[in-house]
Amino acid sequence: MLMPLIAIVGRPNVGKSTLFNRLIGQRKAIVEGTPGVTRDRNYGKCEWRGRNILVVDTGGLEPYSNDEILTQMRRQINIAIEQANVIVFVTDLKAGVTSADLEIAEILQKANKPVLVAVNKCDSLGATDPSFYEFYNLGLSNLIEISAAHGHGVGDLLDAAFEKIEFDNENTEEESNTLKVAVVGKPNVGKSSLINAITKEERLIVSNIAGTTRDSIDTLVKNSHGDFIFIDTAGIRKKSKVEEDVEYYSVVRAFRAIESADVCLIMLDAETGFTEQDSKIAGFAHQNGKAIIIVVNKWDKIEKDTGTLENYKKELKVNFAFMAYAPIVFISAKTGQRIDKLFEEINFVAQQNNTRLTTSALNVMLAEATARVQPPTDKGKRLKVYYTTQIATKPPTFVIFTNSLELFHFSYKRYLENQIRTTFGLTATPIKIILRERREKRR
Repeated sequence: MLMPLIAIVGRPNVGKSTLFNRLIGQRKAIVEGTPGVTRDRNYGKCEWRGRNILVVDTGGLEPYSNDEILTQMRRQINIAIEQANVIVFVTDLKAGVTSADLEIAEILQKANKPVLVAVNKCDSLGATDPSFYEFYNLGLSNLIEISAAHGHGVGDLLDAAFEKIEFDNENTEEESNTLKVAVVGKPNVGKSSLINAITKEERLIVSNIAGTTRDSIDTLVKNSHGDFIFIDTAGIRKKSKVEEDVEYYSVVRAFRAIESADVCLIMLDAETGFTEQDSKIAGFAHQNGKAIIIVVNKWDKIEKDTGTLENYKKELKVNFAFMAYAPIVFISAKTGQRIDKLFEEINFVAQQNNTRLTTSALNVMLAEATARVQPPTDKGKRLKVYYTTQIATKPPTFVIFTNSLELFHFSYKRYLENQIRTTFGLTATPIKIILRERREKRR
């Protein structure tokens, strides 16, 4: 059920990050623009042949010592092998085959995973450089010439990778009404307890669907609220409290679950409260337009007073200000408190995220909104907003046509977004607005 994963491995300075950036289509590996969220450069989404896959860069290994580097290398590669559907082993044409390359190749030969050897820095077009054939000494047959910097051969690499991936095309009609719900959060916030509470208390029909990782089991749940697949994920811990490679792939598993889900439950411990890790995972879900619910677990352990819940909710609204639309549900997985309420919210946010509006209704709203608050002017030039239409769902995505992108201030864009939310009741889903400029025809 999880999104296919390509892991990029190799020794330092062979161009792994350059290839990673090329695959995800961003010039900078650090993703910017998500409010309140710091992105690191370890993961990204790649679209090819009309499908999405997740790409992971294992990063260069820090040579603390000659002994430590091989230990770290093995650990990184073993985790990559465990997680990935396809492994891309990046080498350097100019440096040739090194002892570190041979060490990696030896490990990959023993793995029961498809491996592609990307011989990087083949920057010249035309005849193959004779040095390329040296890499057959690695004992791996699938060699591909690429230049990550210039893009040469990257399409061939992706074609070869996609041939190794078995995409699930079966039962699409049967699963169309089944909501996929990712349960993500830090360790010990009660993710597994929530799923156990659902299966025990509701006496549901449950079957286990094997995931792509040892610790990820998707649980199929059928009850009076509908059909659901709950995707459990590993806890996301602070890097200071766990070895980096373990933390790194725990985060990757959570990201894969988010990518595959219709609804994301961001679980918090009521006693611990909000942390930066919660913001990081929620920001990734928000950036990808997912329906989101903030679930505060262990609410039974909190001493209540007048206004306790409302004050707690206000504080969370401030911390998650970049996704103020996300509803907050206070539950106790231990006692089963508000589990039914949680199912109601899951169905509600999923329906909101999948809402489609007619073009006529949208333009009636647009006419009223622009009449109520006139578009801004600058140096005698007035912004004109012609019309709008919806082009996608999950999340609801709208295109607004205007005479000038330069005059379209972000505050007016936010105003129109709020008008869409208010008019059509889209209070619990992210909304995406795309501006397009249309020049006026001269006589």
